[in-house]
Amino acid sequence: MITISLCMIVKNEEEVLARCLDSVADLVDEINIIDTGSTDGTKEIAARYTDRIFDFEWIDDFAAARNYSFAQATCSHIMWLDADDIVFEKDRELLKALKEEMPADIDSIIMSYHLAFDQEGNAAAGARRNRIVRREKGYRWHNPIHEYLEVLEGQIYVSEAAISHKRMGDHSARNMAIFEKKLLNNAERLEGRNLFYYANELVDQGMHAEAADHYERFVRQPGDAQADLMLAYSKLAESYHHLGRMDEKLRSLLLGLQFDKPRADFCCSIGYCFEERQQYEAAIYWYETALTLPKPAFHMGLLNLVCWTWMPHVQLCICYAKLGGLEKAYEHNEKALAYLPNDTNLLDNKRKLEQALGLDAVPEVVQQPADKEDPIC
Repeated sequence: MITISLCMIVKNEEEVLARCLDSVADLVDEINIIDTGSTDGTKEIAARYTDRIFDFEWIDDFAAARNYSFAQATCSHIMWLDADDIVFEKDRELLKALKEEMPADIDSIIMSYHLAFDQEGNAAAGARRNRIVRREKGYRWHNPIHEYLEVLEGQIYVSEAAISHKRMGDHSARNMAIFEKKLLNNAERLEGRNLFYYANELVDQGMHAEAADHYERFVRQPGDAQADLMLAYSKLAESYHHLGRMDEKLRSLLLGLQFDKPRADFCCSIGYCFEERQQYEAAIYWYETALTLPKPAFHMGLLNLVCWTWMPHVQLCICYAKLGGLEKAYEHNEKALAYLPNDTNLLDNKRKLEQALGLDAVPEVVQQPADKEDPIC
């Protein structure tokens, strides 16, 4: 059986650290906490779980801190978490079985990373990460901000277990400060992924025009991974949406399709472009296409997971109702309710449709789920 060293970098995480460690401490063999300058009770909380607490002078470089944390590990494999991550019970069971059954020569275990949740607690957005790696491979972290663990070769295993990120606080100001200090004063370093990540920070600051310019620069660069380019085009479309440049939004989404077979999230976004134009039949085509597409089996980039569950059904309900197709609208509203059974707007749609079926009047069924203002972006 493999052994696991948990390695974490923390700073002022007293609100969440115990929650994280409670969810995973009994599943790992060693806990290494690397503190980068806490002034609250973080280290005292960590001491309840481990005596392996190390200080690392913060140098505005997340990769350097994570590489230092990996250097403290002594077990066969290394697992990393952030303090505001949590392992839910169903994933705890999967992780426990994974540890007991995993061959010792597996070099990297990829796990889902759930980043947002719908009102029923289901994952609404997520990605995949190299989460547990074999220590002797010496895999390294790169990039001072939006750091990534580079795994270019080795025996890879994709697990069904997931880590859930319950973010606390807004880190956009901190991230922007690191960009300004580490990257923006050196134009040659603001390229590749850094250019893409900087555009994301501009989005978080509400600077959509500037973000669009940087996304456009990124997609014109040669040699970038297809998954990164698809994500950049979707983010570019999001910026154009906020800028009211709807033709360019649609153009960006269509250009994103050149790199791989269509995905449900792109189809839903394209469908919504046509829905905004009141071209409901075209919108229906794209939403129904989304329902036929499987979720990518191996995909490391961000996915809007609701586009594989309730989102297409909600939009199809609206489009069919606009065209007077009440039976189809009702059918799709019922399918959306199967995912969100307590949603007040979908329940109201159900009531209106049941009243209207068999009558000539078309009800105003235009409501999104209660916690979702914009169906796509």
